[in-house]
Amino acid sequence: MQKKDKPFSAILIIGCGDIGRRVAKNWLEQGYDVHGLVRSADSAAQLEMSGIQPHLVDLDTIEQDKPPLPLENVLLYYFAPPPASGQLDTRMQHFLAYLARQPVPSRIIAISTSGVYGDQQGQRVTEQTPPNPQVDRARRRYDAEQQLQRYSQQYQVGLTLLRVGGIYGPGRLPLKRLRDQVPMLYEHLAPQTNRIHADDLTRVCVAAARPEAAGEIYNVSDGCDSNMTEYFNTIADYFDLPRPPLVDWEEAEQRISKGMLSYLKESRRMDNSKMINQLGVRLQYPDLKTGLASLRRQTEV
Repeated sequence: MQKKDKPFSAILIIGCGDIGRRVAKNWLEQGYDVHGLVRSADSAAQLEMSGIQPHLVDLDTIEQDKPPLPLENVLLYYFAPPPASGQLDTRMQHFLAYLARQPVPSRIIAISTSGVYGDQQGQRVTEQTPPNPQVDRARRRYDAEQQLQRYSQQYQVGLTLLRVGGIYGPGRLPLKRLRDQVPMLYEHLAPQTNRIHADDLTRVCVAAARPEAAGEIYNVSDGCDSNMTEYFNTIADYFDLPRPPLVDWEEAEQRISKGMLSYLKESRRMDNSKMINQLGVRLQYPDLKTGLASLRRQTEV
C-alpha cells in the first residue's frame, strides 16, 4: 500500500499490552508505522522487539512536560484499563488532559466492557440498551466512555466504542482456578455471559477503523450464549482437569472472591448482530469449543 493510499499516517495504541500487540501486528503487516504507549521499560523493550515504536508514559502521573505523541492524522486505539478502585477513570482524565495539548487524532477506537449494561437478568442486550453499571469496575469503564464522548464532540473526532464481553485466548484461561478447585455456582444459578477469542477481538478492532464505524458503539462477542459454570466445565473437560466443585449462593459468599462474585451477580446475553453486519467481521472462532481447539497446542496445562 502506497503512503498516499493510506487513510492514516500512523497507528498509536494507548495501553499496548496483549490485545494491543495483536492489533499492532496486523497494522504493521499492512505497512503502517505503529506506536505503542506503555508504562514500564520492560514493556517498551518488548514493543521494540516487535517493531512497535514505544513511548513510556505512566497514565497515573503524566508529567506536564512529557513530549508530544505522534497524533497528526493518526488512528488512536485506547486499550488502557482504568485504575483498580473508585468510580472514575482517572487515567482517562490524565490522558485526555495530555491529549488536549497536542494535535487532534483522526479517529479513536476504545475498548470498553459489556459490564456497563449491568445485570439484565439474562435478557439480551443490544447497543440500544441503556447503560446501567452497578459495580465500580463497570462504573469506571462507563465514566471512560463518557469522557471520550465529550472529547469526541468537543474536537469533532470520530469515536468508536467496543463493548467487549469476556476475552479468552493464550494465557487467558482459568486453568489455575480449575487446578486449585475454586468453587463455582450450580449451573442453574449461574449467570448468562458472553466472550470472544482474542484473535477475533483483534479482527474487530481493525475492522472498526472503517469510516462508517465512526460515532458507533458495538457489542463485541462471539454471539454464543452460555453461563459461567458451563464455561468453566467446558474448559476443564477439554484440558482433562477436574470440574470445579459446585456451591449455592450462601456458600459462594464464603468461598468465592469478591471480584468473581461481582461477575456472578450479573447476567446478560449480548446481541452481536450489529458487529457482524456493519463491520463485516467473519469470526474464526464462533464458539468456545472451536476456540479451545486452537489453544490446545499453545497452552501448557
